[in-house]
Amino acid sequence: EGNPYTWWVGKANEKHYYWGGSGPGIQKCACGIERNCTDPKYYCNCDADYKQWRKDTGMLTYKEHLPVSQVVVGDLDRPGSEAKVSVGPVRCQGDRNYWNAASFVTSSSYLHFSTFQGETSADISFYFKTSASDGVFLENLGNTDFIKLELKSATEVSFSFDVGNGPVEIVVRSPNPLNDDQWHRVMAERNVKQASLQVDQLPLEVRKAPTEGHTRLELYSQLYVGAAGGQRGFLGCIRSLRMNGVTLDLEERAKVTPGVKPGCSGHCTSYGMYCANGGKCVEKYNGYSCDCSKTAYDGPFCIKDVGAFFEEGMWLRYNFHSPGTSMKDLVSRTLLSSADPEITAPDLNLNKEELSFSFSTTKCPCVLLYVSSYTPDFIAVLVKPTGSLQIRYNLGGTKEPYNIDIDHRNMANGQPHTVNVTRNGRDIILQLDHYPPTSYSLPATSDIQFNSPKALFLGKVIEIGKIDQDIYKYNTPGFTGCLSRVQFNQIAPLKAALRPTNASSHVHIQGELVESNCGASPLTIPPMSAATDPWHLDSASADFPYNGQAIGDGVNRNSAIIGGVIAVVIFTILCTLVFLIRYMFRHKGTYHTNEAKGAESAESADAAIMNNDPNFTETIDESKKEWLI
Repeated sequence: EGNPYTWWVGKANEKHYYWGGSGPGIQKCACGIERNCTDPKYYCNCDADYKQWRKDTGMLTYKEHLPVSQVVVGDLDRPGSEAKVSVGPVRCQGDRNYWNAASFVTSSSYLHFSTFQGETSADISFYFKTSASDGVFLENLGNTDFIKLELKSATEVSFSFDVGNGPVEIVVRSPNPLNDDQWHRVMAERNVKQASLQVDQLPLEVRKAPTEGHTRLELYSQLYVGAAGGQRGFLGCIRSLRMNGVTLDLEERAKVTPGVKPGCSGHCTSYGMYCANGGKCVEKYNGYSCDCSKTAYDGPFCIKDVGAFFEEGMWLRYNFHSPGTSMKDLVSRTLLSSADPEITAPDLNLNKEELSFSFSTTKCPCVLLYVSSYTPDFIAVLVKPTGSLQIRYNLGGTKEPYNIDIDHRNMANGQPHTVNVTRNGRDIILQLDHYPPTSYSLPATSDIQFNSPKALFLGKVIEIGKIDQDIYKYNTPGFTGCLSRVQFNQIAPLKAALRPTNASSHVHIQGELVESNCGASPLTIPPMSAATDPWHLDSASADFPYNGQAIGDGVNRNSAIIGGVIAVVIFTILCTLVFLIRYMFRHKGTYHTNEAKGAESAESADAAIMNNDPNFTETIDESKKEWLI
């Protein structure tokens, strides 16, 4: 019905339903495109549900969606159903001079190269980016001949030349401004038959050459890039300039030319959105990079989880103030929302927090995370003895801490779970896994300031002074499992422990911290409705494909087990009786043949023999098994 149970997640954290050999938005595999799937009713071989292995494979080439970061596979609980998934490496190929660029910072600056040799054929292409309304891209002169490309206005690019028959000009007009500080591509070509000009994906403008007259372009001056004599020069960036198949090294020439800089700034304007999870885009002369230092993630695009495995009894403490900071210094500094949290101390009046992490465990009860203070205030995230999650706030003004209980889900099931908690004053928003966010509100009598945060604990609370009684009970023996991408406002304690930074001096660890992504949750996708979510357990009406009816916890589960045992015993007795009856009648003169078993249901005698004879049975060795890619 159009709701796949399997998909992959790519760049920008979006779900995609097409597979190798197919394309975006098609929701088919390669066999569905080529119309040769195993079962013509489906668009993927692996949807056929055959007992033999079937394979869907191919290349994912739409680079705006790559790389593949996650693969989500549902419909897992059917007996006899298997799947194998493999994701190959990302392979990049292209022109190494693609980012060879120069920035023209004054209208009189230009680069010069040797004379362009394009007597009978000229093929020119490049990218430009500018906020100016006009300027000359390049020009080469002869006695009377010339060739020139320029930005005539904010919406016009001109290609003009003269081979001795008089000037010829081709103009491409864009419906949108070209001086929008975004990259635009220009392709100009001239030969003895015609000349053409194209800008981006706008229609190609073509001009036929005269049937008689001169055909050779004779030039003698140097090639000027970025300016022309007596005309306004180009202000902005030019990159990947190719002339008759040769890429001009703009960067090297720019290094020794006044008014021109190698590389081009402004990459973050075009590509900064790829720095995910709060990563900051940093300009580089020939590209950009993502600064992940203020996030709980790592990798070139800040999408790699940083996590660790915690053994029983192990704990981590992150001190919000630097070692040796006096209380006098503490009072005069602010933290957590400041520009540089690594060198600051806790804010004495923290009105809002942002807390996010993912975890997996099978042990309960336990303390996942605890934020202490120099006052009785604290924030805690716990797994209760029942396996349910509890968020606990104690900000003062109430006799008991304010608890948020998520009792309807077992979080100690060994699966990764994501927790996101945001508090702003009295308002709290909690999002668990891929389910919709839920809003809560602190009691009217509760304080809304978290006073003097002191330290953040993971796995276990080792704190001086009075500790909440329930947290004290949950503290033994401690958390066992995985924690990942832990972040409290701008502080990432796990990352500070596993990646040496200035903040590493704030971290104290008891036990051996082993890096692992076992706590990283793949459920970072937009929410699905309960009707189409194969993991939704809340509604008795939710349909589970092939799995039968879901069985509740407690008494219902025990009853199901007892009923199952009784059913197996009765089935065994019935089978024994049937066997005995058949055996008795077999020796009372019944007629027997040596026909192959299954002959009555076979389409032919040959099919019956193949079904019965082990020598004819289809075998599939490991080398011929097929995988879903």
